[in-house]
Amino acid sequence: MAEKINEGRSAYKTKQRDTLLTYLKTVAGKHITVNDICLHFSDQGQRIGQTTVYRHLEKMVDEGLVNKYIIDSGTPACFEYVAPEDHCANEVCFHCKCEKCGRLIHLHCEELEVIQQHLLEDHAFALNPMRTVFYGICEDCRGE
Repeated sequence: MAEKINEGRSAYKTKQRDTLLTYLKTVAGKHITVNDICLHFSDQGQRIGQTTVYRHLEKMVDEGLVNKYIIDSGTPACFEYVAPEDHCANEVCFHCKCEKCGRLIHLHCEELEVIQQHLLEDHAFALNPMRTVFYGICEDCRGE
């Protein structure tokens, strides 16, 4: 029987949720897709369906344990585990996406915060850093 826990919205603590959360903690700070998660568990000999993963991830987003990023219409949403005290909602976190390998890079940059403030003060435009993506080629792909 599932045990009800009290974290933000009501969540049910199940074995699959615990297993998923344990895995997410091992890749904290990395952007991963539902497919990445399902492949990991498949490689470990564990079956967990995409629908189950999506359902748990969406609940974890609501609880503030996971950030969800939708970069563009051609890329699947990616998720990032964050410790509750590190939640990105209180920080400016832009992203860079490599057009060659698809890697998504978290970018904390004071200069971009200045630009964000400039846009707000001088142009009355509130930039959403959680949805701001710079496209280019990452260091690894440039080296190839």
